[in-house]
Amino acid sequence: MAAGEQEARDYLQRHRLPELLHRLGALLLYHRPERPREFLIRMLERVKAGKRAEGEYPYLMDEANLAAMFGLLDVVGQGHITPAQYREALKTLGLSTEDLQLGDDVNITLDVFKEEV
Repeated sequence: MAAGEQEARDYLQRHRLPELLHRLGALLLYHRPERPREFLIRMLERVKAGKRAEGEYPYLMDEANLAAMFGLLDVVGQGHITPAQYREALKTLGLSTEDLQLGDDVNITLDVFKEEV
């Protein structure tokens, strides 16, 4: 791989641009707005405001969706899931697991799941 190509990949990863573009694409397909460019501008403004803690970050899933997903993972109703299940859920949602620091003996509760996802 050429040095310039690696620098470009590092830049994209450092600024988490693939995740942002994936999320924006998912929001577009979910909402299918009549004016997609204006919709994307609004979503980027919400991302900016959310990062400054001045507004709500645009999410594809709401708390009910997250609770339903958690219920599917917690099939026996223990009230928690394993770190492996949690990692797979994050991957399924297209979220990064690179910075995830969890031991295998940690239990993820619904509240933790909602907060982190």
